[in-house]
Amino acid sequence: MIFLKKDLVQVHYNWNNNDNIFVYDGRPSRRSFDRYNGEQVLFIINSYGATSLNFTIEEGRKIEEVIANNLPLEAKSEISVFNWLQKLFSKAVEK
Repeated sequence: MIFLKKDLVQVHYNWNNNDNIFVYDGRPSRRSFDRYNGEQVLFIINSYGATSLNFTIEEGRKIEEVIANNLPLEAKSEISVFNWLQKLFSKAVEK
């Protein structure tokens, strides 16, 4: 399942006005992460979702929520945010 712009709950995002440009594809990289960039948040949510067998909109919204409210200041790159999400949610599954 692909998590889409319409699935987001937060309203504070900046968006690229050119629909023909999609910069965020492939795998998370060392590129700087901006929690206010809607395209980049969708990219991270979908990157994480690609690692799950039964990814749901609810899970995507939970990821969006933790990025908006709990993302550590030291998580500055896409890969650090992705790794943080993996650790965070793997701990939740273990409980």
